Formats: sequence, C-alpha cells, structure tokens
Amino acid sequence: MTTIQWMSLLLILAAVLMLYVAFLSYQKRHLPVARTMVLIMLGATFYAVGYACELLSHNLYEVKLSLQIEYVGIPFVTTLWLFQVIQFSGTASRYRKRLAVALFIIPAGVFFLHLTNEWHHLFYEQYLLNESSSIPLYQTVKGPWYKAHTLYNYFVVVCGFFLFIPMYWRSSRVVRKQIIVLTMGAAVPLLFNISLWFGIIVDLTPFGFAVSGIVYAWGILRFNLLRFTPLALTQVFDSIRDGVILLDYEDQVVSYNKAAEWVLPELASTKHYPADVGEALSANPELIMQIRSAYNGNERFPFQRVQANRSKHYHCSVSFIYDSGTRIGKMVMFNEITELKENEARLRVNANQLSELNSFKDKLFTVVAHDIRDPIALLVSLTELLGEELAADENEHAELFRVLQGQVQSTFHLVENLLDWYRSQKGKVVFRPLGWNLQQVVRQSLMLADSKAAMKQIMLREHIDQKLTVSADKEMLDLILRNLLSNAIKFTGIGGEITIRAAVDKDRILVSVSDNGAGMDEESAEMLRREDPSIPVTIPEEDAGHARFGLMLTREFISIHGGKLWFDSVPGVGTTFFFTLPSSAGGTGRFDRWQGGENA
Repeated sequence: MTTIQWMSLLLILAAVLMLYVAFLSYQKRHLPVARTMVLIMLGATFYAVGYACELLSHNLYEVKLSLQIEYVGIPFVTTLWLFQVIQFSGTASRYRKRLAVALFIIPAGVFFLHLTNEWHHLFYEQYLLNESSSIPLYQTVKGPWYKAHTLYNYFVVVCGFFLFIPMYWRSSRVVRKQIIVLTMGAAVPLLFNISLWFGIIVDLTPFGFAVSGIVYAWGILRFNLLRFTPLALTQVFDSIRDGVILLDYEDQVVSYNKAAEWVLPELASTKHYPADVGEALSANPELIMQIRSAYNGNERFPFQRVQANRSKHYHCSVSFIYDSGTRIGKMVMFNEITELKENEARLRVNANQLSELNSFKDKLFTVVAHDIRDPIALLVSLTELLGEELAADENEHAELFRVLQGQVQSTFHLVENLLDWYRSQKGKVVFRPLGWNLQQVVRQSLMLADSKAAMKQIMLREHIDQKLTVSADKEMLDLILRNLLSNAIKFTGIGGEITIRAAVDKDRILVSVSDNGAGMDEESAEMLRREDPSIPVTIPEEDAGHARFGLMLTREFISIHGGKLWFDSVPGVGTTFFFTLPSSAGGTGRFDRWQGGENA
C-alpha cells in the first residue's frame, strides 16, 4: 500500500472511532452536553472522511467535491466545542440561545461562502497542481475568508480555555479530570493545525481529531464524562438547604454552597480558593479543631453562633470523600436546628408549667377527697335523718327541706364523680372484671336511687332475666348505673317512670335505661354525638352541667369495658340510654359472695 492509501485508511479508522464516540454520546442524549458532543463528532467525521477522499482524488473535480464534504464539518467543529464548554461550565445560562445564534453566525457564513466559492473565490482564490509531490494533489491559495475563519477558530478555542481555567481551580478532583479530557480534545487538533503555519503542506488536523476521539472515548468510559455535568452538580450543590463546605486532602477549603455562606459569612471574605481552613474560618477555632481532628469520617458535633442578635444552632457532620477507594477530601455539613432547639426550650418551659399545674391539681383533689367529701357525706346523712323527722312531724318546712336535701345529694354525687374521674386519669382505678348477675346489680342500684325517686313520686322498674350475667368491674358498673339513674330522675317529672331492660346481643349484653321525662338538652346531645374526650366544665348552679359531667364519666368507664354508649332522645317524650357490656357465664355466685361479705 502507498503512503496515500495508508493515510486514507488511518483517516477512515479515525472517522469510525469518532462515530463510536458519537454513539456513546447519543446514549446520554438527554444531557445537552451529550447532544453537542454528538454534533462535534459528526462534524469531525465529515472532516476526516472528506480529507481521506481528497487524498485519494485523481483530478481537480474530485478534490473540490472532497472539500465540500470536509466543509460540512470544518466550519462548526470548534464553535460546537466552545458551546459545549459553555454548557459544561454553566456560563450565561439565561442567554444561552441568543449566545448560540451569535457564535454560529460566522461558521454558517463560512459554510455558504465555501459552497459558493466558484462565484467569488473569497475562500480559495486558486487551485495549483502540486508538481513536486502527490500529497496533496492540489495546493490552494487561501482567500481572505479562509484566514478570517482560521483566526476565528483560534479565538474560539482560546475563549474555551479561559472559561476552563477558573472552573478547574474551584472544582473537585473528578470534575478536573473531565475538564482535562475536554481541553485535550480541542488542544490536540489545534496543535496539529498550527503545523500548517510552519510550511507543512499536509493538513494534519483530521489526525488530531482522531486523537481527540480516543481521548473522549476514554473520558466517557473512565471518568463518566457525560453522565453528570458540573453545571448539574453545581445546581444540586447550591440548592441544598444545608450548608456544605468541601475540603481537599490538605484541609483546604475548595468550594462551598450559598447555605454555607449564610452559616459562615466570613467565607465570602476570602478572595481566593483553595484556602486553608484555618484562614477561611479563623473566627471559629473550635470548628477548625473539630474539622482537623476528624479521623473516622463520621464525626458529628453541635455548633452554635450568634447572628443578628439571635443564637443559631447547627448539627454538624464531617465525612470523608473518596475516589476509587482513595480519600481525597472532606465534606462538612451544617444542618440548622435553631427552630428545633427553640421549640425544645418552649416545650421544656411548658412541661415545667404543666408539672406545676398537675401538682396543684393533685393537691386540690387531695383536699376534695379528704376535707370536702367527708363533710358533705356527713351532711347527706344528717339531712336524711332530719328529713325523716320533719316528714313524721308533718312540719311545714318539710317540702323546703326535701329540696335542700336534693341539692346536698346532688353536690355529693358531683364530688363522687370528680374523684372517680381523677382516679381514672391518674391510673389509680384498677380494672378487675368479674362475672356478676346483672339483675341483682341493677336491683341494688335501684334500691339506692329509690329514696331520691320517691321525692318526685317516680316509679322505678327493671325487666332483666335473672340468668343474665356480665363481665364487669363492680365499682365501675355501680357508677355507670348510678349516673344513668341519677340523670333520668333529674330530668323526669313528678309521677314519671324509669325502666331498665337488658337483652343478649351475640357475645354482649345490651342494657337500656329509659325515662318519660323532658328529653336531653341540645348541648349535652351534641357533646355525646361528637364523642368529645374532654370533661366539660360545670357551673355549680347548672344541673345540666352536672349531668354532662356524669355522662362523660359513664361513657369513659363503659369504654374501659370495651362497650359503647349511645342514646335516643325526643323532647317532651323521654330519653333512652343504651350501653353494652361483655357477657359472662356463672357470675351469680360471685355476686352472692360479694353481697354476703358486704352485709357482714
């Protein structure tokens, strides 16, 4: 094979290599940088294939046709490379489209001028047969636009280099390798092209693009050249809400994001980076010591400083950065927890206040239990004795005394409910469910409520099968029945009727307490419907408030048993309360033993 054939073969192989790089870039075509790389490699491929055809040409017509193929790519390759540098570095992101139009005006003009060179000869003035050598077959006399295009290409490449220089110094090690790959991809063809100015008549630039193709393929496969551009890295870096400082292996600050500058404003006062961490953060010696003393790569420590008369709190972490298993630097992160700390302080104050209030409440209920309940209980007993004597003597004040007796009993009932609620909230109520005969428990409650019902001539009835047994805590069940009966008596008129019924509902016993009184007031009904867990505040003179308190406590104790409380009320007709309790078998004996022990 002749020298021309060898050179043409090398150019074809270079074109194949550049097509392979274009294919690798096309696989990442979602990135603008990758799409630009595809165009660069296609342009260089046209250049290499066209020059191979020019070397194999036998006449002027074939040479001119080969030049037309070459100039499909020649005008655009260097400008595309500069545009790729702009994309890679994130320069002029807001004006990218307008900048692209401005950059490609001259390359587009060169393409059309070469295409129409036969009309004006502004690009190539003459084609001279090379009589001294067969390479190249024809030599060209360059016109003014050829020289202008050459200078423009050099200017474009130099601009790209100048964009890369500051970016190189502030970038991490991985990004620096990518910058070197892109720089070599333009520098090698440029050096080969400069040889034309030293008398070499063979254009070596396409061979330079072959070297660029090898460098680009190596960069894509080895350094993930087109996987994640520094622009994307920078956008992610700056968008992180936590402050981040990057240091190299010598503890020099290489880069930081905007959030880090808010944490440490002194970072902006350092003009040149990389800078020693001791110099950049000289106002924070403790922080410097923590960063330098980090050895295991997972150091965590608190950091605090005062900004704008407000104490700022941060949770700091120092972690190592690795490249192929080699430690290349550190990353310091500042996670602001000021609001969390302030909320924690407020919660601590509130907890102390709540503890004091709970302590006061405990003292208050201790007073209620010992200093109020016992005198009221004694007063209830005295009023019952005096009421019987006045009734026997048919005293004229007997009716007034019965009203007084009712108020005293109502107050005692409220105090009892308050103490029961307090014990339930403090967890002092022990839930001991046993089997009880429901009929006997209900009859005992009716006996206790009979004297109060007799004052209003209310008839108390029960319709319960004597075989029904429930699994319940005896004290809680008594309170449930006492409250429901007291509520029914309170709102049933003179001569009314209250009935307690029970029936089996699968594995539960359904109990109902019904009256033919005035019905439930709207406020109490609404409170029970929404199942408000709070205990309503009652006014001493307000009977409905006392009733609501008792009903809420009743619902809570029924819930402890795993049951539910609901009601059906019609104004002027009456109210029926329903509740469920778990059924039990063989509970009668327990009730009998309890009753016998109580009597004893």
